[in-house]
Amino acid sequence: MYFEYPYLLWLLAVPVLLVAHYLWLELSGRRPAMRVSSSAPWTAGGKTPLVAVRYLRFILRIAALCLMIVALARPRSSSEVEKIDTEGIDIVLTMDVSTSMLARDFTPDRISAAKDIAIEFISQRPSDRMGIVVFAGESFTQCPLTTDRATLINLMKEVQTDLIEDGTAIGNGLATAVARMMDSDAKSRVVILLTDGVNNRGEISPDTAAEIAKTYGIRVYTIGVGANGMAPYPVQTPWGVELQNLKVEIDEELLQNIADMTGGRYFRATDNTKLSEIYTEINKMEKARTTIDSFPVYKELYGDYAFAALICLLLELLLGLLLRRLP
Repeated sequence: MYFEYPYLLWLLAVPVLLVAHYLWLELSGRRPAMRVSSSAPWTAGGKTPLVAVRYLRFILRIAALCLMIVALARPRSSSEVEKIDTEGIDIVLTMDVSTSMLARDFTPDRISAAKDIAIEFISQRPSDRMGIVVFAGESFTQCPLTTDRATLINLMKEVQTDLIEDGTAIGNGLATAVARMMDSDAKSRVVILLTDGVNNRGEISPDTAAEIAKTYGIRVYTIGVGANGMAPYPVQTPWGVELQNLKVEIDEELLQNIADMTGGRYFRATDNTKLSEIYTEINKMEKARTTIDSFPVYKELYGDYAFAALICLLLELLLGLLLRRLP
């Protein structure tokens, strides 16, 4: 607390002088008096509690005066308030949903692990607009850019491998993601492209899609998912679904070129832990820009002191009326 007009506090010397004068009169016996033939009516009953009322009225009067002087000095309190403006990033998660994503080199499989870790990534970025694009033999938007985390997470959970025709159209997937952000006015726009294969379908080549992304200033982080060497794939046989070890083929050179061309980075994930670490690293690199403005907020306190002074005066008046009515 501080005072807007602290020099007015010098007026507190007035009640101090009044108290000193009052005490001097009490101690010196010079209080106003009148002559009577006998003081018996005042001394016969001894002192009663009402004697103290006279002192209480003076105390209330002095307290009211002090409170009014403090109120005139305009007491105020202030606190610092921070206004935080967060400038989010537009991010499109572009995920391969070809049947090869059912490989069991991740737990429980590639697509389930990719979805779970992506959901965790979404939850960690509350100020960003995010969307989902899926691709296999073709591509489509699973969720447009939004800040609705609940909807985004629910739509991510619905991603599965049999949504569209099988294949790996990396160029189409990237082009669809770029199209979702072409009209965005965000300062930073990012595509996280996750795939486990080699481009073999689509009308748009990955290099062309990367050139478009570069033109619009969109960074692309590419992630190749799959163990080194062989991985167990579920294969339909006359005796049901069986796991067969098949060679993992990822076009790492293509993914590296896309990342380099757009100013992003290429990552290779060989298990759940590594994929989680990749998303954590991307999360650290793509920080939203935050501006913090501090400004004081003032609260006027003079009203409390003025109200307290009024209460003291009312009590002093009430005691005065009570004394007049007593026999």
